[in-house]
Amino acid sequence: MNSFDWKLLKSRYLVKDKWLSLRADTYQMPDGKIVEPFYVFEYSTWVNVVALTKNQEVVLVEQYRHGIQKTVLELPGGCMEPEDSSPLEAAKRELWEESGYTSNNFFETGRISPNPATHNNFIHCFLATDVELVGNLKLDSTEIINVTLLPLDNLIQNFDNGIFLQSFHVSSLFFALKKLGKVQFY
Repeated sequence: MNSFDWKLLKSRYLVKDKWLSLRADTYQMPDGKIVEPFYVFEYSTWVNVVALTKNQEVVLVEQYRHGIQKTVLELPGGCMEPEDSSPLEAAKRELWEESGYTSNNFFETGRISPNPATHNNFIHCFLATDVELVGNLKLDSTEIINVTLLPLDNLIQNFDNGIFLQSFHVSSLFFALKKLGKVQFY
């Protein structure tokens, strides 16, 4: 145990359902101080995909997000399901379900935490190249999605105009651009 680690003393669930669980934990800090309640959100693993066509167009999905009550442009992605054998399989499934596109070329580009202070899950970021439209969308009952193709160069040029509001998608795009050699480090 690291000298900064907190010791879990007890835990109870306040909410536990298919999409998330909320725990109220009691912890002891290294100096002996008790912290309670400390809330932890439990989610499944999430995946995001930067999908590029042969023409260097990024496959994007436009959908309503109730948290901010806006329709936004995003990368295809979602939750890992119990039937998914790996984050890669979840990424392939989510890309196909939300956009109708797929590829034989998937690369995991990074792994991030949505909020290490209060969330227990990770997000796996993928780049899929040479994606092709292979079928119709397979949406959940609460999804209404419009698929949009945007040239990668246009996406990069408009990036600072707030084209993405989802911070996880900003991170995923950064990892993909690094993998593609489009990000230079000084």
